[in-house]
Parts: sequence; C-alpha cells; structure tokens
Amino acid sequence: MILSDKTILKMLEERTLSISPLEREQIQPASVDIRLGDTFSVVDDSTGGVITMGKEIPYRTMKTERYLLLPGQFVLATTMEYISLPDDLTAFVEGRSSLGRMGLFIQNAGWVDPGFQGEITLELFNANRCAIELEAGRRVGQLVFAQMDQRALNPYNGKYQGQKGATGSKVFLDQEAVIS
Repeated sequence: MILSDKTILKMLEERTLSISPLEREQIQPASVDIRLGDTFSVVDDSTGGVITMGKEIPYRTMKTERYLLLPGQFVLATTMEYISLPDDLTAFVEGRSSLGRMGLFIQNAGWVDPGFQGEITLELFNANRCAIELEAGRRVGQLVFAQMDQRALNPYNGKYQGQKGATGSKVFLDQEAVIS
C-alpha cells in the first residue's frame, strides 16, 4: 500500500519515520520531495581506464552549491535529507519528470530498504547535448513510501547504513564467489 500525505504526516509526528531537514511543502499527496545536497563524487581518472568490482574505486568528492554536469557525464550526488525508515516501510526513489525532460537521468537503486538510515546517494547522468547546472537545495525527486505486510525479518544493516554525502560504490566488499 502506498502511503498518503496524511499517513506520512502522522508517522513523522509519531517519529516512526524520520526525514531531516524537512519543510511541510515537500509533502505531496502520495510522496515526499527530496532535494539535491551539496556533495558530488566522480570516479577518479587514475583508475587506468578500467573499473573492477573486486577493488575499491577511487572517487574525487567535492562540496559545492553548483555543479556543472557536462553532456554524457555521470556524477554521484546526495540528498539534503537524511532518512530513517522503520522495519516495516520501504521507499521508492523517483526522479522528477521536469528534470528528465531536460535530459537529466536521476537514479539510485530505485529502492530504499526497510531499516535504512542515511542520505540517499543519487546517480545522475546528463543525456543532453548541453551542460546542465545542478543547484543544491533544488527538488530532484521524490520518495514514495510503501507499507509492508509485516516487519522485515532482516532489516537493512548493510555497507551503506548511515551514509552521508555522495557515497561511491562499495561493491568490492561483496562476499560473492568468483565464477571460474
């Protein structure tokens, strides 16, 4: 079940859901607007032109109020908001259609697990032939909350728990077997 503004407000008031900072105007009929933070990360060019999943990826991180995203460029960004989800609530991250129409693709894994706490890292890609100026504090997307049928048996407590800022991939920490 998708949560309504009334339920979101009630959960915020009861502190079973936490979003900070949050202004009342961000709460929409069935979502909460999220804003672009001031931290951006790009893969450091010193990788030798190859990124592997088994090694830590070096990133260059900067704090700035404005970031010029060049055509075909990819950057990690963060939300202003730090969220804490209870163990029986999940969220979908959706980009704004108005920005998609400019050629700005906004993605994260698209999904926020129950029990997650932290700022949300967004993957931004400029599919346009013009540069796009990104501004901290601007609405970039929305969180759509869904109530689960019961509490998660194993709420999220993974490698991105508590993240702040544009957090790079930690795929190198995965414990998957290597297929030979």
